[in-house]
Amino acid sequence: MPIFNWVALKPSQIDGTVFTELNDEKVLQELDMSDFEEQFKTKAQGPGLDISALKVKATQKAPSKVTLMESNRAKNLAITLRKGGRSIQDICTAIETYDQQALSLDFLELLLRFLPTEYERMLIGKFEREQQPPEELSDEDQFMIRFSKIPRLAERMNVMIFLGNFNDTAQLLMPQLNAIIAASMSLKSSSKLRNILEIVLAFGNYMNSSKRGAAYGFRLQSLDALLEMKSTDRKQTLLHYLVRVIMEKYPELTGFHTELHFLDKAGTVSLDSVLQDVRSLQQGMELTRKEFMRQDDSPVLKDFLKVNLEVMEKLQADSKTAKEAYESAVEYFGENPKTSPPTTFFPMFLRFIRAYKKAEQDIELWKKQEAAAKEAESSPPGSEDQPEVKLPIQKAKRQQMDMIAELKKKQMVKEPLIYEGKDGAIEDIISDLRNNPYRRADKGRGSAKKRAAGQNQQATPDISL
Repeated sequence: MPIFNWVALKPSQIDGTVFTELNDEKVLQELDMSDFEEQFKTKAQGPGLDISALKVKATQKAPSKVTLMESNRAKNLAITLRKGGRSIQDICTAIETYDQQALSLDFLELLLRFLPTEYERMLIGKFEREQQPPEELSDEDQFMIRFSKIPRLAERMNVMIFLGNFNDTAQLLMPQLNAIIAASMSLKSSSKLRNILEIVLAFGNYMNSSKRGAAYGFRLQSLDALLEMKSTDRKQTLLHYLVRVIMEKYPELTGFHTELHFLDKAGTVSLDSVLQDVRSLQQGMELTRKEFMRQDDSPVLKDFLKVNLEVMEKLQADSKTAKEAYESAVEYFGENPKTSPPTTFFPMFLRFIRAYKKAEQDIELWKKQEAAAKEAESSPPGSEDQPEVKLPIQKAKRQQMDMIAELKKKQMVKEPLIYEGKDGAIEDIISDLRNNPYRRADKGRGSAKKRAAGQNQQATPDISL
């Protein structure tokens, strides 16, 4: 017969799959394979197989034995025991003495699924009462009898798995709790961040005062809108303008993000899962403590509790602090802790910080380009002794300026649009507008406290040109 090139699963890979429920030998017994062999035999194939002999071979198994387990469950247990690579007595002795060196954590977790059921315990009791010879049982049934004799078997197995997992789990949880605590506290205590948000609120209210009225705050997701609003010439965003204002008027706020810590790490933490893991560790620790009280002569349990009780107490304290610090920070910024997990809350600040840094870089680049353009304009024309070195953007800028100047000259020749008096009245008006910002003709918006007290500010009339 030709070889069927499939990808075969190893015995350790079929546990819990559909293949543990299949019986291929039964199919061979039901079907006549002679036609199949005739249809698919190779040319170099020798004499055909005796199908009847094949069927007999398929049906010939070990002598029928008394069984205490369901066939598929016994088959899976056999696979698990082979993976353990130890004798029945060694496995059970290791469980009785909490010997983690003898049994791997993976093997223990697999073996936990084969705790004797009530039905199996009943069959074991019946077998022992009838005093039948153990040789009639399969290896899996013999293991199950010895396995069921271990006192508090389920508790011992769970304690051993807990002992094996505790250190790795604790080391995984501690950095996550610390990140939540540090990020939450740094956000709430940052005075520079508060001032940045204050400036955003001021500009937002100024822009919306004639249409929506004054706002007392805004949702953090509104920070993303700073990138969406463009200036009239579409050359910069509202965030660019705010960053420029902060650089010029509030330079002490530059670098506000240096006050914020571990936002990226905290933004990946599922706080609910971490808190649940801490609770699970506490339950495992309580179970271990109870087992030690029942069996206080166990050096393994004694040493474990001595070393790790303090670690568990710190984990509990840190989990409580992280929960309180996070909820306090979220509420401080006007959000709801129930609907704003760390994976949503902290990334809003991260996006704002990245956009702010990018805006700073853009502004610095624009300043360099403007300085280079001014330097190119101020250089004396026709200086042939020095080679002319200009960047492409500077050349384009110069050509654009020359074209605008030429168009203005032609426009003034055809039809002068603006006439300036000898006293420079237009310059005076522009200067006055710059020195006295525009105010609405109705009433200006005061602070929340002044409105609450019923005080009104006197409106400044519009400037008439």
